[in-house]
Amino acid sequence: MKIAFGFANAGPFASPSLLTALATQAEAAGVESLWAVEHVVIPVGYRSTYPYDPSGKIPAPENVPLPDPLIALAYAAAVTRSIRLATGILILPQRHPLYVAKEAATLDVLSNGRFILGIGVGWLAEEFEALGIPFAERAGRTAEAVRALRALWSEGPCQFEGRYYRWAAVESNPKPVQEGGIPIVVGGHSEISARRAARYGDGYFPGVADLDRLRHLLGIVREECARVGRDPRTIEISAMVYFPDLDTAKRYQELGVHRLVVMPPAFDVEGLERGCADLHERLIARL
Repeated sequence: MKIAFGFANAGPFASPSLLTALATQAEAAGVESLWAVEHVVIPVGYRSTYPYDPSGKIPAPENVPLPDPLIALAYAAAVTRSIRLATGILILPQRHPLYVAKEAATLDVLSNGRFILGIGVGWLAEEFEALGIPFAERAGRTAEAVRALRALWSEGPCQFEGRYYRWAAVESNPKPVQEGGIPIVVGGHSEISARRAARYGDGYFPGVADLDRLRHLLGIVREECARVGRDPRTIEISAMVYFPDLDTAKRYQELGVHRLVVMPPAFDVEGLERGCADLHERLIARL
C-alpha cells in the first residue's frame, strides 16, 4: 500500500516555501507521490454540482489560490529526487493533446521519470463555457485525447485523425523517459468512469471514500475488463481517504486498493515536519 498526498498545489501550497516543505518532508517520510488538482478558473456563482462533497460545492472559496498543476509539480520535481508527481486530476478535454503531450513529457524528463498523468472529463460546466469548449463533448474528447497522447509519446513522427483532433505528421519531443510512456490514471466517481479506466487507463482514481461505493466501482472495472479482454490486475487503484488509521488502510488494501491519497497533515513548515514524521511512524512504516 502506497501513501500519497492530495491537493498538493491548493490554497496555502501555492506558496513556494510551503510547497517546498510539503514536497521535501513528504519525500523524507516515505510518502510515495504528490497529487495536484486543477481548475483553470472557478466561475463566480457556478451552479454545477461538485460531486465529491455533500454540499455540492468545492470545499474552498471561489478565489482559492490554485496554481497550474503541471507547473507546480515541475517546481516540486526540482526540490526532490524520488517522490512521484501526479495530477489528480488534469481536466483533459479542456486542453489540446499536442500541448499536454509536450508538457507531460517535459515534466517526465525533468523529473527522471516520476510523472503520473491523472485525467478526468470534468464536472464544472461553467468552466467549459468560459473556455468555449462544448461540455457535452468532454467524454469523447477525453477518450480521443488519450489515444493521441500515446501516439505522440511513441517513437517517430505522429499523424492523427479523429473527430475532435487531427494533424498531419508531426514530431513531438522530448519523449517520456518512463518505459511504456507516462501512466494515465482515470479519475471519476461514476460507473462510466470505472468503465473508462478499464478501457484505456493504467490506473483508476475513483475519488470516493465510502467502502461500499468503492467496492461497487471496482466491480464495474472488473466487469468491463472481462468485456474488453483485459486483466484487471494491470490497473492500479487509488482511493481518497482524508485521515486514515492503520486499520482503515488495511481494509482498503484488502479491497484491492494500491494507493491511499490523504490530506497533508498541516499548512505550516513546522507542522508539516511534525506531521510527516508522525505519518511515517503511525502508518507508512507499518504497511
